[in-house]
Amino acid sequence: MKKLLCEMQIKQTIDVENSINSGQVFLWRKNNDFWYGVNGQDVLQINSNGKIESLKNNNTDFFRNKDNFDEIIKSISKDKTVKTAVEKFAGLRIINQDPFQCIISFIVSSNSNIQKIKKSLENISEKFGESIEYKNQEFFLFPNAETISKISINEIKKCGVGYRAKFIKEAAKMISSQKIVIEDLKTLSYVDAKKKICTIPGIGNKVADCILLFSLDKLEAFPLDRWMIRILEKYYSDKFQLYTKTITEKQYESIHEKIVDYFGPYAGYAQQFLFKMERENYQKKWL
Repeated sequence: MKKLLCEMQIKQTIDVENSINSGQVFLWRKNNDFWYGVNGQDVLQINSNGKIESLKNNNTDFFRNKDNFDEIIKSISKDKTVKTAVEKFAGLRIINQDPFQCIISFIVSSNSNIQKIKKSLENISEKFGESIEYKNQEFFLFPNAETISKISINEIKKCGVGYRAKFIKEAAKMISSQKIVIEDLKTLSYVDAKKKICTIPGIGNKVADCILLFSLDKLEAFPLDRWMIRILEKYYSDKFQLYTKTITEKQYESIHEKIVDYFGPYAGYAQQFLFKMERENYQKKWL
């Protein structure tokens, strides 16, 4: 009974709205009191308390309920800035999403914005994914790696992804041929998994860290984009000593080491709280 109560308390602390609207996932929409989203070959319905229903009846740990949130929050709360972010967005969660969809999503995300990413991914799903009805609504499942690997680059380009089309096709080919085995990536260390995933064309440090954090259980991943560089310059210039708006691969690795030394093994959670807070401060649009 005590265990059940603890699990219920954890579920009640999930802030579904802020977790989905935090730059982690894109194929989501709100209808009345529910969020609906495509998660690979599945569709999820989530209510305001974080209760999940699945088209395929999959038992997904979408909000990472197995994580020790008390330990995580204690670990990352190193200073006033991150403590403020944690308090302001209590209930924000790292999402554990379909890895292949996550890989394609963040390849598409390169040099783009959330609205464009969302539209491109919707186009990919509608053009190449299976149409399905769920809860009296039409959804398009995200096409799997084998399907995309057989599509021409020109057809992929028509989805609005531009130069990224060749990267999308190559990623699909590498995964469908098992040059990259997603389940193996989950068992590797952060460093080894990152090296492996960066062999996919179009995936650099930042994109790799997003994929590792949001779909492959690597909670020390800390994606560094222009928003995070701005945040580190603004709040942590004395700790991480950033002097440029762009960082080289070697600088990225060095800064990441310092970040993990400071925030600890759950640095990815700190990143998500800080990223959410700063974008909200600038009133940037989400989904």
